[in-house]
Amino acid sequence: MLFPDEENTVQIAPEAFLLKGFLLGQSEALLQSLSNVIAANPLRHMATPNGYQMSAAMTNCGEWGWVSDEKGYRYSRRDPVTNELWQPMPIPFVQLAISAASTAGFDHFIPDACLINRYAVSAAMSLHQDKDEANFTQPIVSFSLGLPATFDFGGATRDAPKVAVYLEHGDVLVWGGQSRLNYHGVRRIKPGVHPLLGPYRYNLTFRRSQP
Repeated sequence: MLFPDEENTVQIAPEAFLLKGFLLGQSEALLQSLSNVIAANPLRHMATPNGYQMSAAMTNCGEWGWVSDEKGYRYSRRDPVTNELWQPMPIPFVQLAISAASTAGFDHFIPDACLINRYAVSAAMSLHQDKDEANFTQPIVSFSLGLPATFDFGGATRDAPKVAVYLEHGDVLVWGGQSRLNYHGVRRIKPGVHPLLGPYRYNLTFRRSQP
């Protein structure tokens, strides 16, 4: 357990929690692992099925990787850029994702996919659901590293009221159960320079994509 108490665990919706500062003290192992993954499977701006380019640069690690192009949104075993298998999920990633899920009340979480988003200043992510997975019984675990961001966590419909969550380096969001398919998004990243990651925010999202 990384928390000495529960003061840093904040419920933002039913079965959805902010774990404030959960990753602090883990930066060295996380950032070295992140660097290794990106070196093998470089970041890129994927296209949406409608032909638009996503403002966040993306890559993956794990057994499966989330990809988007003119064929649609889906999970793939291979990086479409290199045609190689995605890099295995680094052990620090797996251990911390499982620990975060357990802290939020989701035991037995075994992620098989980690989507890595790099947000430059002014990049954003519009409201969406994480619904390309075959398994909705498992939670979403989302790490925040680098520049801060405002995360909008909504409800089961796009127009449902939203909670604005301020995310800083080291924070983790976990949501599942009755909130698993809630809409969520990231507002435009404001200018800044993080001492470890420069003018970027990195978001690592862990999922169970397969049954």
